[in-house]
This record gives sequence, structure tokens and C-alpha cells, in this order.
Amino acid sequence: MDLVTVLLSVVVILFLANAFKNSKKENGKNFPPGPKPLPIIGNILSINMLKPQETFVELAKTYGPIIGVHIGMTKTVVLCDYETVKDALINHADSFSDRPFQPIIAKLLGNNGVVFSNGENWKVMRRFALSTLRDYGMGKRTIEDKIIEEAECLVQKFRSYEGKPFDNLTSINAAVANIIVTILLSHRFDYEDPTIQRLMSLINENVRILGSTWIRLYNSFPTLMDWLPGPHRTVYKNIREFQDFIRATFTKKKKELDVNDQRNLIDAFLTKQQEGKPESTEYFHNDNLTVLVANLFAAGMETTSTTLRWGLLLMMKYPEIQKKVQEEIERVIGSAQPQMEHRKQMPYTDAVVHEIQRFGDIVPNGLPHATSEDVTFRGYFIPRGTVVFPLMYSILKEKTYFEKPEEFYPEHFLDSKGNFKKNEAFIPFSIGKRSCAGETLAKMELFLFFTTLLQNFTFQPAPGAKLDLTPAIGFTNSPKPFEICAISRR
Repeated sequence: MDLVTVLLSVVVILFLANAFKNSKKENGKNFPPGPKPLPIIGNILSINMLKPQETFVELAKTYGPIIGVHIGMTKTVVLCDYETVKDALINHADSFSDRPFQPIIAKLLGNNGVVFSNGENWKVMRRFALSTLRDYGMGKRTIEDKIIEEAECLVQKFRSYEGKPFDNLTSINAAVANIIVTILLSHRFDYEDPTIQRLMSLINENVRILGSTWIRLYNSFPTLMDWLPGPHRTVYKNIREFQDFIRATFTKKKKELDVNDQRNLIDAFLTKQQEGKPESTEYFHNDNLTVLVANLFAAGMETTSTTLRWGLLLMMKYPEIQKKVQEEIERVIGSAQPQMEHRKQMPYTDAVVHEIQRFGDIVPNGLPHATSEDVTFRGYFIPRGTVVFPLMYSILKEKTYFEKPEEFYPEHFLDSKGNFKKNEAFIPFSIGKRSCAGETLAKMELFLFFTTLLQNFTFQPAPGAKLDLTPAIGFTNSPKPFEICAISRR
């Protein structure tokens, strides 16, 4: 039997098994409306697989804010406005708080860590992560001081280019990574350190690959795709290398551990291992530690650094907005060091930071949820285990809440008197039980890094460069590569 025959046989068997299962379970059920799927491939041909969020928004115009689509043989529900997402994730939180089974994630991470795990393991790891992040400074003056110090290091790095064009990706990645590394390891890396350079490279490559059509196809047809070469193998290799680094790090720290002098999250986890309680064995094992640290490192670096890079790009694109921010910095802070207490006196800067997050729309599809049980939601039947996307792309551009959704418009967060105003549909960190555990830390980092950089520099594009606000293709919405000129103001 040749390879082609084997592959076709596998596809047919998978399709028939899936069709039989679904016909038994859902016959006569009222699944959310959507385009008619084709056998095996579902709606793949009618979805922009590089930017599915754009297709979903168009479908919502026909089918309403709750759409049923088939990505391959995976039934998926997309929630396309703020009120619907709030209803699902807040009012029906228990039913919508699982993560879906994703073959590429399951193969590498199992049910470990905090981002993609489910059940009691997720509850224990999230509770531990939140309490330990708070213990080691999240939201407190101690971590604020660390961010202020790191912002000064970043200023010195930018200053070293003497106004000449440079790519800011590596230095901003490293500065932001150092904050979470301080909490995880009580350590910071020099920006040129080959270790941090390599770890950032692994994360950046995986973020790019995980947003590709290939990975979406892999998650729909894992048995078939595992036979083939492709970028999924690069993701495997990168994650294993990252995990090897983490294991080597905590193995060393275990030898040095003093339970009476816990200095970071890894120390706290290793101490839990030694308590001798049932949960020490069941939950505080090395696999959970490895994946938890990787989760926090990647999430703590990627989204915040990407938002800051959007901020610099947008300041170059809109120099009049950059100038107004700098004028407010001069008026409120002067030459002093920016601190969190200044934020409430700086409504315009605060509005600009919020609008950078809204416009940048870092995770446009939202992290996927799954139903933990069969649920009837707004008249539709959604079976247990269905993948559910709370579509941030649609929420952060919802005209009901944002007057000029396609424009960069800080006035979305300002009232008629220039005071900062909250907007309930501004949920870049998501909402409900799966909201970002590091939200408080990220808000602090964004304000302090952004104000410190604009206090010290005026940002301009490289001579002759055209500024492109089209996001690069990837799991997150990041700017395409660009160079900046940091012109010193001090």
C-alpha cells in the first residue's frame, strides 16, 4: 500500500468516525447558525485562515453575534460582540471556562501549567500563580521600582544608537522579559546575553508559526499532519529546547533552596513540593513547574512588548499625538522619574496607552475557550467540548462603544472635558475566570515604559521609511519589522 493510499484511508476513517459521533450526539439540536460546511474540510475554503477574525466579522453580519463554523472537522462557535461575550464569560462562566483540546498543545504541554490546562489542575495552578505573583510584587511598589530601573536600562540602550535607525524588537523584548524573569528567578539578563536572546528567539518564532494556516490545519487533522514534514516540527523543537532550559534552571535552584528564604516563584513552587501534602505530589510536580514557568515567561514578554512596539510605531505615525503626550509628561512629571502615582494626573497619556492596546488588538481571536458541559446559550445548543472564540477583534472595534473603531483615536477614552473615561468594552485582557493573570503587572509596565521612553526621546521613522500599520501574520497581532530613530530630548 503506497503512502497516498494510507493517507486517504486515514482521512476517510477520521471523517466517518467524526460524522457518526456528531450525528448521535447532536441530531435535532439547535447549533448556532453559520455557513454550510463541506465534508471533512468544513468551512476552511471560505475562511481567511491567516486572518480568520476578518471572516468571522463578515459572517456576523449575516448570522448574528453567535456563529457556528466548522474548521476542518472541529465544530466551533464564535462570539462576536461585547454583550454576548460578557454573557458567556461572566454570566455563564462555569460553562465557558474550559480550554479546548488542541492536538499541538496537548502533545507538548499535556494538562499542565495555567494557560491551557483544565479542571482542578488549572484551578490549583491559577490560584498559586496569582498569589505568588502578588507575593513577589505584582501591583506593589517593589515591582514598580524594578520596572523603573529596567526602563532606565532601556533608555540607555536606545541612547547608545545616537539617533541613528535601529530595530527595537530585541531590546524591548528583553526589557519586558526581565520583569517577569525577576519574579520567576530573582535575576535579570543583559540585553546582549546569548541566553535571553535565544529564549526570545524561540518564543518569537513560535508565535509567528502558531498563527499560520499550517498549524490550524494540524489541529484539525493531527493524525494526517503528523505524517508530514512542516513547521509543526519546528514548534515541537523550540518548545522542548525552552523546557530544557527551565528544567535545568529549577534543578539547579532546588539544590540551593532555602525554604525559609524564598525569593521568587520557582522557590515558592519547589517549597510546595516539599510540604508532603497530597496536592504536593498531585499538582506541584516538575512537569507543572516547567509549563507554568514557560506560560508566565512567554505571556509576560510577548503581549506587553508587542503593545509597546505598537506604541512607538503609532507615535511615529501620529507625531501630533506624541507631542501632546510629551507636553503632558513635561507638565506633570518634568524631569523626575515617571511613577504609577502620576497616571491619575495624566488623562491624555493614559488614554493613549489604552488606545494603543485597543488599536493594536494583540490577540484578535482571543484565546480559545471550550464548553465544560452541554449548554443552551441564548437559545442555541452548544455541546460539551465545543471550541468557543470570544472575538476580541470585533469587540475592540465595536462601533457601539468606539466612535472611530478603524482609527487610532485616543478620544475613545476621554470625556468632553479631557478627563479619562473608562469603556466597558475595553477588555484586551479578556474577562471572567480565564482573564489574564498578569493584567495588573502589564498595565504597570505599559505606563512606566511608555512614559519613560517618551520623556527621554522623540521617535521618528528612518529617513525615507514608510510606516505600515498592517499587522504581521502570527498568533498575536504584532507590527511588521520597522526601524526607529530615538532622538534624545534630554
